[in-house]
Formats: sequence, structure tokens, C-alpha cells
Amino acid sequence: MRRSDFDYLLPPELIAQHPTAERAGARLLVLDGPAAEDDVIRALPQRLSPDDLLVFNDTRVIPARLFGHKASGGRVQVMVERLDDDRHFWAQLGVSKSPRAGGVLHVGGRELTVLGREDDLFHLRLEGAADLPAFLEAAGQLPLPPYITHAPDADDAERYQTVFARHPGAVAAPTAGLHFDAALLAAIDARGVRRATLTLHVGAGTFQPVRVDDLREHRMHLERYRIEETLRQAIIDTRAAGGRVVAVGTTVARALESAADAAGLPTPGPGDTRLFITPGYRFKTVDRLLTNFHLPQSTLMMLVCAFGGHARLMAAYRHAVEQRYRFFSYGDAMLITPDKDARA
Repeated sequence: MRRSDFDYLLPPELIAQHPTAERAGARLLVLDGPAAEDDVIRALPQRLSPDDLLVFNDTRVIPARLFGHKASGGRVQVMVERLDDDRHFWAQLGVSKSPRAGGVLHVGGRELTVLGREDDLFHLRLEGAADLPAFLEAAGQLPLPPYITHAPDADDAERYQTVFARHPGAVAAPTAGLHFDAALLAAIDARGVRRATLTLHVGAGTFQPVRVDDLREHRMHLERYRIEETLRQAIIDTRAAGGRVVAVGTTVARALESAADAAGLPTPGPGDTRLFITPGYRFKTVDRLLTNFHLPQSTLMMLVCAFGGHARLMAAYRHAVEQRYRFFSYGDAMLITPDKDARA
């Protein structure tokens, strides 16, 4: 398939600029059969079966956007992509002329040395004390997506994090998880639905456009994840009880599928993934997917089309536009049950 096969028309006013008043106040488009059904997030527990397993991403968004200048005085924006340790990290640079290895950037009263470059990512080292997380907290800004046009405020500081965020490292929120609050989680528990977590640190590459029309030529940015033995066992128990594995977000789906063994069970431990899921991919672990609406021609749009069927998903997106759903990070959600042909 080609990049253009995943395009759709989206009126700009449907791009949500702010979250709903309440986390669970968003709308929910349910795709469980040939026709789409309109519902609300609060009704999600009734859309699940006892013994189903909801898998969440418990990553926490870090203040990943930095502003400074080069030694020459030219302004630079640093968008952290992923952290290596307490001193080294990879980042995208917004700068008029790219610095060479050995160049120095002045950011937040500290120096960042350019160590090298890989494609559009620069490898940087924080000079002085090895306290990268503390430096980001002091000098960084919440990295709202490029389609949100306002500067981050106190509301964003709360609402662009999930209520179960635990492990700092993401530079974009796992947005399907933003819809869950304590009351919704309690209703899910009361329904008899299991819950489990994994950690995948979402990179800024999630917003990178696909620049080639032939999808075989696209290369994903690397993202790091960690899966515990408790999640593997939860999946085993869920299958034994006849339940389904429901991925809360595309990040969970990518981590589970990246770590899946031949039996569709995730291998515990840390891992890296560049998995690019497009139509034709056979899912091994995920049975249902809760996800927000994604950008046209994006890798996430390709993933959901792979999961739910291309024609079926494109029709559902047209329905969402016609019904004035809210799109992207602060927008509404879909609950997708795949056609049987999308499963291995």
C-alpha cells in the first residue's frame, strides 16, 4: 500500500485544542462489526466482558522541549527523543544550520555537546553534573504536539499525563490512556475486567510524517519498552478464562506485538522496537484496541488500519468527521474489534 491510501479530509476545527472537562467525558466510536456505533467513554465497562484484560502504558511525559542558542548566537530548539542515561540523550534540533560533532549548545544555563548524528536525530551530552532528569525539570517545557497551538499551561501539566503515569521517559503522552479517571477505573474493576501495565517511552517520532510513498522505505524511530512477568502471566490467565487482551493505545499494541513470542505471549524484560505495523501484519497478542483518532498518512493511522481493516477504518473515520468527533491527542476515542482476517 501507499502513503496516500491513508489520507482523509479533516476540517481543522475538529482538531481538539483542549481536553474535555472530565477525562471520561469524551465520545467513543465503537467498531465491533461492519457498522460503527456512537457511544461515550463512560460506557466502556459495558463494552467489555468480565475476564477481559486492559493493558495500559504507565510511561510519564517529561519536559522534553528546550530552548537555547548555539555558540554563534543562533537560536535552537531541542526536542528530546529518548534518554540514554543521566547525561546522554537523542534529540531533534530546530536550528537554521545543523551543528557538527563537537559543537556546543547553550540551554538553561548548561552546555550540551553534540556527539554525532543519526538521520534526523542528534546525540547530545549534558556537561557538568550528570543530572539530566533534574535539568529537564528545571529548563524544559511540556512537549505538546505540534497541532496544539497554545503554549502549555497548568491544565496541560495535569491532563497531558495519565492518572497512572509512573515511569518518566516519554516525550508524548499515550493518549488513549488520558480518558481514564479513578471512577472509570473503579467501574472497570467492578465489571470484573483485569488490569495490567507495561512501559513504552513514546518518542517524538510518533509525530514524524511518512515522507516516502512506498511504505517499505519508511524507517521508524526506535522506542524503548519494558514488560514484567506479571503481564505475561495476566495474559495467560486471561486466555485461560476466555477473555480478550485489550490494548489501551497504539503504544501498548506495538510493545506487545514487538515482544510477542510464537505463542503470542510477551517476553518479559526491556526491549527496543522499530516495529512498523501496516495492513497485512498478523496480530499475535492484541484482541481489541482502544485508541484515539490519528493524523492522516501517519504510521499510527496505518497501524489501526492493519488492526481493523483498511476499508472499514477509513469508513469509520469518515463517519467520525461527519458526526463531528474531536481528533488527535485531546480528542475522542475508538474501540476496535478486528475482522477475523486481521488475526494470526
